[in-house]
Amino acid sequence: MKEENPHERLVHLLKTKSALKQDVFRTTHEQFAMLKTLIEEEIGILRAQIDDDRVRLSVMNSSEYEIQVAVGSDVLIFHMHTNVFRFDDNHPIWKTSYLEEDKDLGFCGIINIYNFLYDSFHYSRQNDQGYLIGRLLINKEKHYLMEGKGEIGYLFRDFVNGVLGQDELRQIIQRTFCHALEFDIYTPPYDLVSQVTVYDMQNLISDLKLKTGKRLGFRFEMDED
Repeated sequence: MKEENPHERLVHLLKTKSALKQDVFRTTHEQFAMLKTLIEEEIGILRAQIDDDRVRLSVMNSSEYEIQVAVGSDVLIFHMHTNVFRFDDNHPIWKTSYLEEDKDLGFCGIINIYNFLYDSFHYSRQNDQGYLIGRLLINKEKHYLMEGKGEIGYLFRDFVNGVLGQDELRQIIQRTFCHALEFDIYTPPYDLVSQVTVYDMQNLISDLKLKTGKRLGFRFEMDED
């Protein structure tokens, strides 16, 4: 049996896996840039259609890997992770003919979508909670799937045949906005907020130290117990 040459192995990994991850990153980055452009367009269209200054519709902050959007009483943060990930070995996606023919297609970039309350940012309430309401996975061929709950999680699941483009991204944006707006704040249990310290009361305006957030009540199907 021929002894393994570690240098040859290293060269092979750099030529294959490292190059693959760069391909996935580039594709994801391109799609994220398009996503940001479409979000700004969508906000502009909504502003033109809704003649009510009380309804917040704006891009709060945008950078290369993140865009924050105010939609009504919500803030949605779209964040592109700079690393590339591989589907878990037990994921059913590996049983499809698409990945059986090329295992490299199981490596994806990820765009996470978080939902916060607008007031959490406006009043700098550091204890307030946000929620991951969806994550978009994209491989080097722009095949994609969306994980989440509600229509976000079941409408965009055809990884084998689904190819990401402007129409698909616009659908994801619109449905994500709807998903955030349709979930309201739950009144916290009385016993949870019945006791307040002097420190809390003295800092009431800046930060009450009582957590506020939307309880969406879901976990991704890949999350562990």
